[in-house]
Amino acid sequence: MKRLLSTVLAVSLMVLTLVSCERSEAPEPQAAAAAPNEAAAQTPEQPVEITVYAYDSFISDWGPGPVIKAGFEAAYDIQVNLVSMGDSGQVLQRAILEKDRPKADVIIGIDNNLLYQSIEEEVFQPYDSPALSGIDRSLIFDPTLHVLPFDYGFFSIIYNSEVITDPPRSLEDLTDPRFEDKLIIMDPRTSSPGLGLLLWSIARYGDDYPAYWESLKPSLLTITDGWDTGYGLFTNGEAPLVLSYTTSPAYHVEYEETDVYQAAIFEEGHYLQIEGAGIVNGTEHLEQAQLFMDYLLGPEAQSAIPLTNWMYPVVEGIELPESFAYAPLPSTMLTIDSHMITEQMDSWLDTWTSIMSR
Repeated sequence: MKRLLSTVLAVSLMVLTLVSCERSEAPEPQAAAAAPNEAAAQTPEQPVEITVYAYDSFISDWGPGPVIKAGFEAAYDIQVNLVSMGDSGQVLQRAILEKDRPKADVIIGIDNNLLYQSIEEEVFQPYDSPALSGIDRSLIFDPTLHVLPFDYGFFSIIYNSEVITDPPRSLEDLTDPRFEDKLIIMDPRTSSPGLGLLLWSIARYGDDYPAYWESLKPSLLTITDGWDTGYGLFTNGEAPLVLSYTTSPAYHVEYEETDVYQAAIFEEGHYLQIEGAGIVNGTEHLEQAQLFMDYLLGPEAQSAIPLTNWMYPVVEGIELPESFAYAPLPSTMLTIDSHMITEQMDSWLDTWTSIMSR
């Protein structure tokens, strides 16, 4: 019996010893629960990202988009997601489709011709940026400040001076038989310059614009969907005249060191295009979007406009490159009220399409 009791006591002592050791090695419940919280506190927050819709050439490798994106991200702890949406008209249409559940925070490329439609569709919210104090007031084309200007330019006919020694001096002059099959333009239904030429003719001739287009048809070699294609045909020598901007010759001087391409300046005036940007209604990143707009209108971003977007900066005092001496400013600016454009656009395009299909 004593041996049995001794054996039982010995076993009991061994069990108690093992249990005590296990408890001493196990972590305290409070310490174990604290570990995940400490790890979470040490995880750095991800920077906010804003989405910016813009037209193709703005976002391209040679456009201002990448330069402005890099500068903004370096100045602020905010990432920029640049999304290409085709031309400026397609940018606006996407914004309209998404306006109930917006995916973009900022939209770039709404010009003076598309302004009224964007306001009518309530795509943007107004923003009185402090950067507006440095902008030429005549370029603020939206007094409600839903869309703020960031650059401007003038549509023009560019000619090859080695082929054309007597360039056109007016829209009417373009209809002269000496220019038969020598002009490349863009479709106003798919191209901003194409629409610019149509509006230019309406600003010049009013209700008589259909007669003008009838007389212009013999001068047209082709009508392309977009500016890139049309201008490429021109520089490849397919035709000596092309629809573009007064700033196009500056590009060739800057990068090709040639002044063979010239802008034909018309005394009657040139149609003005002012490009703008706006903050999307319903954005979840309002403060960040406002910072981006301020940066877009600031001196750093504006200084990049001439040699990337080949337009004029809206901020006063920005030094232009020497090549812009070959980008003449017209003495007369032609425009059409944005409200009228929105009201009449479908009718104008239908008339143009009917004329050109005959």
